Amino acid sequence: MRTEYKIFAAVSAFLFAAAAVYGLYTYHTPNSTGVGDGYEGGTEWVGVVALILSGLLCSMCAGFFWFVARRIDLRPEDREDGEIAEGAGEVGFFSPGSYWPFGIALAASVAGIGLVFWMWWLLALGLIAVIFTACGLLFEYYSGTRHPEAHL
Repeated sequence: MRTEYKIFAAVSAFLFAAAAVYGLYTYHTPNSTGVGDGYEGGTEWVGVVALILSGLLCSMCAGFFWFVARRIDLRPEDREDGEIAEGAGEVGFFSPGSYWPFGIALAASVAGIGLVFWMWWLLALGLIAVIFTACGLLFEYYSGTRHPEAHL
């Protein structure tokens, strides 16, 4: 995890620097409308805000990986003397065929359409569907009886 948080921290620093450079560059660049002396435009704020928000998102990921890296032991890929064979073995369980991600995407699309056209009822319906489909994905392998011997 130490490598990951360093990468995300470097990317976020780059994005913040790019936002500053972009803001200064667009402030001193003439506008293309042809009206006036060409310098009325000022800073192009959409790009600056997008770069700042992207930097904040990467900072959030870096903070999460830093937080996790402090609480777990060093992995083989975090050590200088780590061998490839040390990372072998089971990584985790991944569902071989689940339809829940499609349901989440469909529900998020419905919520997005509700947001775009500002139909509050469609937005609410989509968000409720996102919650239910996410719960379905989360509890996909926890359904069934708790005690199999109860059916005897």
